[in-house]
Amino acid sequence: MDKIVVNGGRRLEGTVEVSGAKNAALPILASALLADGEHTFRNTPGLADVHTMLKLLRTMGCEAERLTEGPKGTVKVWTRPAITPEAPYELVKTMRASVLVLGPLVARHGRARVSLPGGCAIGSRPIDQHLKGLEAMGAEITLAEGYVEARAKRLRGATINFDMVTVTGTENVMMAAVLAEGRTVLENAAREPEVEELARVLTKMGARIQGAGTPVITIDGVASLKAVEDHVIVADRIEAGTLLVAAAITGGDVLVKHAVPEHLDAAIQKLREAGCRITAEPHGLRCVGPEVPRSVDITTSEHPGFPTDMQAQLMVLMAVADGTSIITENIFENRFMHVAELDRMGAHISIKGTTAVVKGVQRLSGAPVMATDLRASASLILAGLRAEGHTEVQRVYHLDRGYERLEEKLRSLGADAVRMKA
Repeated sequence: MDKIVVNGGRRLEGTVEVSGAKNAALPILASALLADGEHTFRNTPGLADVHTMLKLLRTMGCEAERLTEGPKGTVKVWTRPAITPEAPYELVKTMRASVLVLGPLVARHGRARVSLPGGCAIGSRPIDQHLKGLEAMGAEITLAEGYVEARAKRLRGATINFDMVTVTGTENVMMAAVLAEGRTVLENAAREPEVEELARVLTKMGARIQGAGTPVITIDGVASLKAVEDHVIVADRIEAGTLLVAAAITGGDVLVKHAVPEHLDAAIQKLREAGCRITAEPHGLRCVGPEVPRSVDITTSEHPGFPTDMQAQLMVLMAVADGTSIITENIFENRFMHVAELDRMGAHISIKGTTAVVKGVQRLSGAPVMATDLRASASLILAGLRAEGHTEVQRVYHLDRGYERLEEKLRSLGADAVRMKA
């Protein structure tokens, strides 16, 4: 098991490149199940979750591999007519996004058997909205022995109003609907950039989709789809946001290449309120951090609001800000588990229900800390960049699920951050 060791106090400067988006890559890889043939995806991040999805596709009968030659991050998936439509517990328990194969399998092969999902322990994330959508389109759903089983000769178009905004639910049902008979309308759909990215890929495959990125998505089903010859996966907005915070918390000057400004509007607004100077450059976003950040209040919400996946990172910045910040978490009920570790480093944070009160301090101190989930891992490394002394972040396998070589990217900007065996 690895750990990342950070010696703080260094100002970050330079240019760093953002990898492809994990939360776009996973549904895009699952969409390869919708069409036979050779699919090619570029800028696919080298992450543990991506490796798990490729392994899952292989267990179902696809050939899936990352190429060592050619354009960066090239992954090829060869989908065959004969597929084993099952996602076993051994894989799904390690990555909740494995459930994204459910919709494509039912739509393309008429049946699916998928284990109920696992993933980060950041709160209850049921798949009831996924099942609601599939049932509305005519699928027969049964739950047995920890598995979801779905069957349908051919799905039928329907109007589906999600009871809550769900990104993976929107993506799963959208993938099912592209091969359904007739028109499907998704209401209260997720508006995240990753949903738009998936729609772009499905459209390249021959799907007919309108409204992706808005609360209402309309899909007119087609009889069949074709393989994607080439698609470059969009840059990861959460990694980009994390690197902007790294610049901010060290008072640095960093150009984050490939960051898409409109994907980060809410986070950029808060960073500017905190005193950062952020400018759009021809190839990304540049952040110049303040000497002392100003406190700002943050409330997480669905896109285009402030993303829950950036809450932990902004909390670290607020931990060393001038003043008191109120951070309200509206998406996941257990997403303050990093607070106890930050307090061990000298932060002053109190929790009451879904609200954290962060009283800024002048200094953090390095300490051994333990990551509890993906974004918490990143927040502890950010804290280590600012802290005086030596910080050891344990259990960074969480980090590897969503960040590609983060410590190397920070080191290229001047950080003293190395990975070693725990």
